[in-house]
Amino acid sequence: MLSSAFFIVLRRMRAPIIALIVIYAIAVIGLTLVPGVDAEGHPAPPLSFFHAFYFVSYTATTIGFGEIPNAFSDAQRLWVTLCIYLTVVGWSYSVVTLIALLQDKGFQNTLTVNRFARRVRHLKEPFYLVCGCGETGNLVCRTLDRLGHAFVVVEKDEMRVQELDLQDFKTDTPALAGDARNPDHLLLAGLTHTRCRAVLAITNNEETNLAIAIAARLLNPGLPVIARARTTGVAANMASFGTDHIINPFERFAEHLALAIGAPERFRLVELLTALPESPLPEPHRPPAGRWILCGYGHFGKRLASHLAPAGIELSIIDPLCANSLDPTIICGLGTEADTLRQAGIEQAVGVIAGSDNDINNLSIAVTASELKPSLFVVARQNHSVNGPLFAAYGADFTLVPGHIVAQESIAILTTPLLAAFLDLLRDKPEAWCSALTERLLKIGNDLTPLIWSARLNIAEAPAAYRALMQGDHITPAALLRDGTDRTTPLPAIILLVRRGKDLVLLPDDDWALAAGDELLLAGPLAARRNLELTLYHPNELDYVLTGEETSGSWLWARLAALGRSSASPQPRKETS
Repeated sequence: MLSSAFFIVLRRMRAPIIALIVIYAIAVIGLTLVPGVDAEGHPAPPLSFFHAFYFVSYTATTIGFGEIPNAFSDAQRLWVTLCIYLTVVGWSYSVVTLIALLQDKGFQNTLTVNRFARRVRHLKEPFYLVCGCGETGNLVCRTLDRLGHAFVVVEKDEMRVQELDLQDFKTDTPALAGDARNPDHLLLAGLTHTRCRAVLAITNNEETNLAIAIAARLLNPGLPVIARARTTGVAANMASFGTDHIINPFERFAEHLALAIGAPERFRLVELLTALPESPLPEPHRPPAGRWILCGYGHFGKRLASHLAPAGIELSIIDPLCANSLDPTIICGLGTEADTLRQAGIEQAVGVIAGSDNDINNLSIAVTASELKPSLFVVARQNHSVNGPLFAAYGADFTLVPGHIVAQESIAILTTPLLAAFLDLLRDKPEAWCSALTERLLKIGNDLTPLIWSARLNIAEAPAAYRALMQGDHITPAALLRDGTDRTTPLPAIILLVRRGKDLVLLPDDDWALAAGDELLLAGPLAARRNLELTLYHPNELDYVLTGEETSGSWLWARLAALGRSSASPQPRKETS
């Protein structure tokens, strides 16, 4: 790409450069032909080629040493005057062409792409490749930045790329304004980079996401891919290419709504665990069981019906495309009209779902239904983030924002691979158990959703804890989860799950013995995570947390401490710096 910028300059500046060369060649040749005068005013031969070239060179650079080696004749001065005006024209032409080149969009884009590719090549830390920076991508990027993960962005809309520069990211994020369907753009963004951890295909266009997933699988088969899909056909196509994680926001919301109706406490727990970390706590959702009205029977509506019907929910469906349906029970209409809602049995309904692909229609459905029956539980689908203030002003009981669902699941997959196993174990847990764990999470969250993260007790991620365990030290959750600045204060964190080989231990007891190689799933504030990471990494920090003793860690201090222990009587060890 650097060579392309160089050749663009040569191609656009070719004519001005040739013009300048010709003008200066004419000037030099003319001085070698025009006769001069000597010091006494007698006719003298013209300048030699060397002296002519020397004079033109310093005159062109405006240094101006004067007329050398001798004063010029009038003919020479007339020729030099003509050459000066010729060079002014030549330089003006060159400068104007250069300014036009610098303002050319194609040249600017080439320079931008060159800088982007160079920054990606020089990345030294692991990063994620985020394709699409709309509402979903922006949420993912902000969360990754807050968690300290590097990322590279490819976004088709140039305005969105420029808006990234206005956000207060901790690092200068490489971002490319380009179509992610183009494999060349993905390669420039580091698709085959050794530090690339995963690819997120989360644009609003599922065909684009499919193209990204296919390109990633073919160009870098071992790289994990997270892709967003909306229809069953595209999801199946992604699966056929081995896409690791396919997120359908309609499918997820349908599962959540069915779970909220059938097991509200379990849903509340799942909602806390999968929310974006350290975001405001979501309002508890308690949708009632009974008869519901579903407005809109497209992809979203069909997903909802497939999950709510097995849960024992009776649905009355309103759809404007009922003429294309073979189901005679579907009522024709948008659901914005009172008569249509009455025909669907709103008097007997306990809830209404405004699930069309038009935000204004969804708001109209919700308002009309609430006026007819204020006690209805209203579920509203918000398709576009710009309409967020309208939905917030209305205040539906449950609002579906597809971008938020995709962002939440993407972050959970990237940062907490153990979370999926934990959620599977929740399926068999009673409501009381889920309620008790929810209360524990709320107490440590400071009115914010907890951060969920994984920690491996291995030599790479937790060298201090790993060495201590390998030496036979007994470490328990209660002993480990202590504040590194004051060990008398418990760390506001919970070990949700421990994976030891093929075994999974759910909510281990405080006195349960940890072992080297264990993988922990934890929940707590971001500050607690950083505190625990220091404890797991630094031997001195771990010693203080486990025993209350703190040393400087230097060789000299270790020798002096050993001598002191051998000569002094046993006594409690004091903290030293």
